[in-house]
Amino acid sequence: MASFSSSAKVIVTLAFFVLFIGSSSAQLSTNFYSQSCPRLFPPVKSVVQSAISKEARIEGPYNVHGCDGSLLLDDTSSFTGEKRAAPNVNSVRGFDVVDNIKSAVENVCPGVVSCADILAIASRDSVVTLGGPSWNVKLGRRDARTASQAAANRSIPPPTFNLNALISSFSAVGLSTRDMVALSGSHTIGQARCTNFRARIYNETNLDSSLAQTRQGNCPRTAGSGDNNLAPLDLQTPTTFENNYYKNLVNRRGLLHSDQQLFNGGSTDSIVMTYSSNPNTFNSDFVAAMIKMGDIKPLTGTNGEIRKNCRRRNSKLSTA
Repeated sequence: MASFSSSAKVIVTLAFFVLFIGSSSAQLSTNFYSQSCPRLFPPVKSVVQSAISKEARIEGPYNVHGCDGSLLLDDTSSFTGEKRAAPNVNSVRGFDVVDNIKSAVENVCPGVVSCADILAIASRDSVVTLGGPSWNVKLGRRDARTASQAAANRSIPPPTFNLNALISSFSAVGLSTRDMVALSGSHTIGQARCTNFRARIYNETNLDSSLAQTRQGNCPRTAGSGDNNLAPLDLQTPTTFENNYYKNLVNRRGLLHSDQQLFNGGSTDSIVMTYSSNPNTFNSDFVAAMIKMGDIKPLTGTNGEIRKNCRRRNSKLSTA
């Protein structure tokens, strides 16, 4: 769908475009921690707001098994995780922010809240902090003890995908075409790497010429030169969550090939037009799609574990 670094900067890692293997199941509830961790939300919100005040860039972590925190696992001598999968390496950041949230949550209720649920709450709080809509987050996920770099490489749609491929990828995990277009609106925030939009700004014709010229100034034509140089996905308001992303698409100013595919004479043009002129409809559909995405194949009950450290599997299985 779209891929998007200095250690002095922090971001909030969001679970925006998590594509999974398998079907949806829901054993989650919005009041899951009402008894076991009633003070859960304030520390998450506080860390998220602090991180965003330092840098509002957002990337989407792609977990291939579900909203299970598998992406957070570090590689070890005997374990290969998903952080260095091609769509994630040099793109997904903010793991230190997740560590800080986990630490803050452990201070109020140790051993209770999963890293997967922390990601889900942080996603909502990030959107709200940046001016977007709020929603009640379903909770009760547990953390995976496995991860698959190979599956991440196979399953995550690249920024080169055309519309049919995007629709098929989301449909395979139970998300509709409208869900896909709504979730894509998170690209009203954040930045992309030159390597992910180089071909578009030099080769494609359905791109506003002034934007192409601007982006070429920081993204050399030659592959391997400036690959990690960043550009905002939304040139006008890159740190505000609203519907400018869709207005940009209508004006042929989508930075990524996969983004502009949503408004290129195809079946999703009418949805983009609706969202570009009606922010309330976009917000409502975005929230519905986020809730729906969060229900995709969670680990619940006695499956998985509650990690003590989001970067590492517990040495002994936690049944909390």
